[in-house]
Amino acid sequence: MRIISGGIQHETNTFAEGTTTLAEFIRDSHCGDQLAGYETVVERYQGTGTIHGGYLAAAEAAGFTLVPVLNTRAYPSGMVEKETFDQLKQMLVSRIEAELPADGILLDLHGAMVTEEHEDAEAEIVRAVREAVPEDLPIVVTLDLHANISPALAQGATVIIGYDTYPHVDMRERGEEAAGLIARIVRGEVTPCQAYRQLPLLTMPPMQCTLREPMQAVVDDLHALESEPGMLTATIAMGFPFADIHDMGVTVLATSDGDPALAEQAVERLASRLWELREQLQPQLTTIEEAMEIAKAEQGLVIFADGSDNPGGGAPCDGTVALRALIDADFQGAVVGCLHDPETVEQASRAGEGATLQVQLGGKTDDRHGSPITTEVEVVRLSDGRFRFHGAMAQGLEDTLGSAALLRIGGVEVLVTTLRRQLIDRAMLETVDVDFSSCKLLVLKSAVHFRADIGPTATVILDGDTPGIHRPDFSCFDYHNVRRPVYPLDDLNRE
Repeated sequence: MRIISGGIQHETNTFAEGTTTLAEFIRDSHCGDQLAGYETVVERYQGTGTIHGGYLAAAEAAGFTLVPVLNTRAYPSGMVEKETFDQLKQMLVSRIEAELPADGILLDLHGAMVTEEHEDAEAEIVRAVREAVPEDLPIVVTLDLHANISPALAQGATVIIGYDTYPHVDMRERGEEAAGLIARIVRGEVTPCQAYRQLPLLTMPPMQCTLREPMQAVVDDLHALESEPGMLTATIAMGFPFADIHDMGVTVLATSDGDPALAEQAVERLASRLWELREQLQPQLTTIEEAMEIAKAEQGLVIFADGSDNPGGGAPCDGTVALRALIDADFQGAVVGCLHDPETVEQASRAGEGATLQVQLGGKTDDRHGSPITTEVEVVRLSDGRFRFHGAMAQGLEDTLGSAALLRIGGVEVLVTTLRRQLIDRAMLETVDVDFSSCKLLVLKSAVHFRADIGPTATVILDGDTPGIHRPDFSCFDYHNVRRPVYPLDDLNRE
């Protein structure tokens, strides 16, 4: 058995400045200027907590040959340039065609990519691949929990398997599931029947977290349903609310073994459960001023999730609102990270560790996340920013912050980086030897992912009330393209 795998991943924030180019895919994929597949993908992903890590592990366990032709991604940002998408899509399709005949296709996609031409880029990828391969060839697609799954995408794939967790600690498991399922399909052991339901429901990242209620219980229900006789898999996609497209929002899929009615019953059960929870799925936010008071009263670490400026959702990661409040309050024992500011990192690198210098820190991308802070800083530590994820999310994968500097302003330390990176793993803080022992308040440019590795160190976690293009507040965004009516943008009382 021979299975071809490929992937193009991007989470697109349509409210972000600028577009995403091929250079960004090359930079963030770590597969060379030609975006090499095959041995390059195997070397990078084998043994890691990623989708392709799962594909590779399952291929070995199930005894089939996996041929990874491409696996490219760019960090979340604005719409993908038309030329870039066309080039990547053609690269994927032509490499798949060159490896035919094959027994099946595995596609490692995100589900929330928007291009200058395509609202639903994943549906276009699946359409192009489907057109290039034999009609009966199974195509199994893995998607992020934040996927906006359109009817076209659901219809194009033989089966869709989404992440069950947020933070995404089950990527490897979902890759293994997808690869194991396609092997069973090819061997004729199962006949998948997939049902799809799109809810008139939008949710924001904080309450999509599966480590807290109500989503923890929803995932338990999902797993119980998957274990029932006749069921193969089920997926709840909570959607990415910062992509203003027609099919943005919550969707549910359920796949049975040869029983369409069973799949429809299962998908309706999951959809009804989520609709009942619609009010509970809306977040409550805390200001940085309130967070400082809580941190002073607590004995342990308080985390302030500055999700409005989360680069993992396309935000610039250079917002200064929380940092400025900490400085103005002369707060002692705070750490902020990561703050994206290549100019300041370069200044710090030239000055060297131990130096004191004047900087204009952050606020350089736009006026929606706070203005630059003119201040004196001490250069505590410099680093090349290279690290390996050791937490449950993406475990074992190598990455970089770019050149990094730990700066001190009074009682506040700031991790400043040359690349936009969501601070989700303690290994990222360890690049500059951040000491947690005296930290009272940790301000993270992250919405939820930090909870997997850093969250257990905290006594209190707060969802931050700050401005930005990833702010978990629907009233801050002017939606033009999402289908209507939809909750909570509209007052729906459907039971």
